[in-house]
Amino acid sequence: MNGTALTVFIILFLFVTVLGFVAARWRRGDLSQLEEWGLAGRRFGTIVTWFLVGGDLYTAYTFIAVPALMYGAGALGFYAVPYTIVVYPIFFMILPRFWSVAKKHGYVTAADFVEGRFGDKTLALAIAVTGIVATMPYIALQLTGMQAVLGAMGLGGDWPLIIAFVILAVYTYSSGLRAPAMIAIVKDLLIYITVIVAIIVIPIKLGGFGHIFASAAKALPTHTPPGSFIPSATAFSVYGTLAFGSALALFLYPHAMTGVFSANSRKTVQRNMALLPAYSFALGIIALLGFMALAAGVKVTSSSQAVPALFLKEFPSWFAGFAFAAIAIGALVPAAIMSIAASNLFTRNIYRAYFKRSATPQHEAKVAKIVSLLVKLGALVFILGFPQTYAISMQQVGGILILQTLPALVLGLYTRWFHRRALLLGWLAGIIYGIYMWGSTGYKSTVYVLHIGGAAIGAYAAIWALILNIVVTVVLTWVFNAAKLSRGQDTTDEEDYQLEANA
Repeated sequence: MNGTALTVFIILFLFVTVLGFVAARWRRGDLSQLEEWGLAGRRFGTIVTWFLVGGDLYTAYTFIAVPALMYGAGALGFYAVPYTIVVYPIFFMILPRFWSVAKKHGYVTAADFVEGRFGDKTLALAIAVTGIVATMPYIALQLTGMQAVLGAMGLGGDWPLIIAFVILAVYTYSSGLRAPAMIAIVKDLLIYITVIVAIIVIPIKLGGFGHIFASAAKALPTHTPPGSFIPSATAFSVYGTLAFGSALALFLYPHAMTGVFSANSRKTVQRNMALLPAYSFALGIIALLGFMALAAGVKVTSSSQAVPALFLKEFPSWFAGFAFAAIAIGALVPAAIMSIAASNLFTRNIYRAYFKRSATPQHEAKVAKIVSLLVKLGALVFILGFPQTYAISMQQVGGILILQTLPALVLGLYTRWFHRRALLLGWLAGIIYGIYMWGSTGYKSTVYVLHIGGAAIGAYAAIWALILNIVVTVVLTWVFNAAKLSRGQDTTDEEDYQLEANA
């Protein structure tokens, strides 16, 4: 057990725990209301939203998994950097419209919008269930980052993880979205300090980036399976579709929507889409930690242990504890937001829609708080009860699932032409085909090779599934419109999507 690192870790962890409970008094609101508990009253400005959404999207698993993929597979892992650059210009156009219509009609979830836009509870249910299913293993996967740093400090067993998530559950229950928003500020400061120190100190100690890249290029081909410092020509389509598909999927996740809906104005959302690429700079440095671990001669049984092992080897124990705290706190922030987002979906689009239509906002908040506890418990059981590799493979399919909500959520923002039943059947076709492609690899990869006219094209399965989804939706929309099937009632107006007023 590394006593110095553990002491620093515990001090910082206790500090953010106190912040989690204090957050209930921050920007006071009636936490018995779902909109206050689950969206902090939609009152977060540019700076807080930047920390919240950034802390939501750049998780502890990012800090562990991206360099781990670089450590094990090489250049393919770098796709995470361009996709987080591409995503913001795309959603700069989309998310302000989403915020405006959500503010106007009091939508708490994306599925609320779908029900209002298309007048179809079944389609809204499909969107809600997809969001919850895609989010659950994502929450569980945050624990892999925490497990890696706890193990590096010599804390074995499950009890440290259980204690951490009990604390998380309690202050999320009491403070709602305000807790991860306040903690995200501390988390990001810790991570930026860690990244800046790492990019300066480690290359100096290892002899510069030239030596780091040369060492990585030499080590990667010796791995099983072999890695590559530069992707082969056959991997270009895989790299490109992974980046593009991940970019399209990122802000469709419920936790990303929750962070956006908590902003206090349309302009706040726009500013954040312009400012958030700053995180991509940090991510690029984080990715290179995988190559640094190769150059440092780090040997681990699991690639997820590469970064903690690198920090222990290259830094004094006190700074390693500081970095480990940044990673662990980086797990708590997104896990809290994800559990809140999942509980909002269940409460608004399953419980109220099908079990208690007369539920008051206070009753909704009570249900959401309880469900948020159950979601965290389910995630904890998932990660403790199944092999970690299974959890990772389950997370890989999250992008395939959530991307099938794009036609209803994104295209539905701009046009009412698509038929509600066509959207539902297109969603179903995409989900089934996506899972089939994933299953055909033995549930080991989300890359699928499609044979078209004698050519074999490998690509991210989510893109193939989305193409099928859109084709089915368009064709069936023509059919259903020609048959004059009921289109449902649209409760929104065009001016609702342009709302500018502050909350």
